[in-house]
Amino acid sequence: MPKNLPPEFLQERRPLLGTEWEAFLQSYDTPRAYGLRRNPFQGCETLPFSLEPVPWTSDGYYFDPEEHPGRHPLHEAGAYYIQEPSAMSVVSLLDPQPGELGCDLCAAPGGKSTHIASLLQGQGLLVSNEVFPNRARILSQNIERMGIPNALVCSESTESMAAHFPLFFHRIVVDAPCSGEGMFRKDDTAIREWSLDNVTLCADRQKIILNHADQMLQPGGVLVYSTCTFAPEEDEKMIQWFLETHPDYTLTDWHDTSLGKRVAKLPGHAGLCDGAAGEAPEEITAKVLRLWPHKLRGEGHFAARLQKNGTPLPLSVSGTDFSDIKNRDPKKKKKKRSNDKAADLTDFGEFQKQTLSSPLCKSPAPEPYRLETFGDELYRIPAAAPSLAGLKVLRSGLHLGTHKKNRFEPAHALAKALNPDQVLQSLSCSYEDACRYLRGETISCDNNRKGWVLVCYSGCSLGWGKAQNGIIKNHYPKGLRIQGWNDL
Repeated sequence: MPKNLPPEFLQERRPLLGTEWEAFLQSYDTPRAYGLRRNPFQGCETLPFSLEPVPWTSDGYYFDPEEHPGRHPLHEAGAYYIQEPSAMSVVSLLDPQPGELGCDLCAAPGGKSTHIASLLQGQGLLVSNEVFPNRARILSQNIERMGIPNALVCSESTESMAAHFPLFFHRIVVDAPCSGEGMFRKDDTAIREWSLDNVTLCADRQKIILNHADQMLQPGGVLVYSTCTFAPEEDEKMIQWFLETHPDYTLTDWHDTSLGKRVAKLPGHAGLCDGAAGEAPEEITAKVLRLWPHKLRGEGHFAARLQKNGTPLPLSVSGTDFSDIKNRDPKKKKKKRSNDKAADLTDFGEFQKQTLSSPLCKSPAPEPYRLETFGDELYRIPAAAPSLAGLKVLRSGLHLGTHKKNRFEPAHALAKALNPDQVLQSLSCSYEDACRYLRGETISCDNNRKGWVLVCYSGCSLGWGKAQNGIIKNHYPKGLRIQGWNDL
């Protein structure tokens, strides 16, 4: 028997697969696939790994785990995001468009959020939410690492999110907490924690989350529901329940989406399959998407695309009131709002003149963003963001930097959102110097350099340094520094 699979799981899922049962079991004896997704916000044109395209998404690739891309400067630079290949199908099914208002409602650690952001192309707004604070902080770090300029990161219940964003979003992903059957091959914890009772518990929780997602979606909006489980109670039957209780929705046939068209001419649709026959009416099972580990290079996944009836609101939202926004990181003490906003922006303006090749922000800032101060911190906030009063917000858009004693010190997030062409001084590091920088060490430069320098590797921003007397003082955040890396 492959792995130590729960007997009740075997009993319950065997009828689901019929003649494919043995092939399914054998998949647990085969090596799992590893994937990464290229980040369009960074300028690295080629990656130094052996890559094969993931057929159901753009910018997705399989990699050889022996090459360890997670231990490479380009990973820390945000040139790519390591993501399970099957999971890449979810945002491909969502198909967000530049300028839209998007939401990843159960977002940590950030694979689907960063995928949405790449397709938004820095336009519109992404709201990524994770109820558990520790996981939300990891989510926020990944948003920052990937250089995403137009994202808010919240740590709230879906109920609170629905209250703050009524009928707001054009597109929502609900990658719901589930029983995790599709992760059995890669995660022994999922095996140990599985039970039929947990399947029922997850299904009950998913219904609550979907109801809240409905409250947040605009008329005409798109909701993609996904799980990494095989349980029909959490998959086909969940979609059946949703359509019965929300008659203002239409289930989109996945074959008719951009994802379906992408794989239509590939043998066997690249292994992507319809839903499990007999677990719901055929008009449902023929339109939802299943990914089975014995049919493709990836783990188990389920997804369905639902569209709300009606006409969506325009993409541009102006006249938003930001006065009540609270930036609340549970680990940071609250700071009083600065009363000298004009002086603050003057400091930032001087920094832009000395450091950037062209102004990133103007005051007053035009759409689609505006500048706001929170204590000594300066943020560029997407104009489409509503008031976030009362919400736990870990990231209020792009953190530009901090005002310190009549000077402006740029944030690491700003460095990650810039490319070498946007600054007056950048330094292209060797592999060895990139490793030194990521460890927090100083690196050498020519004696003519002075002031803020964007430290880069292979065209990607690593972070800030400050040059003086032939040395670049390291400003890579201490909490992110990699200890013990002689070679990555």
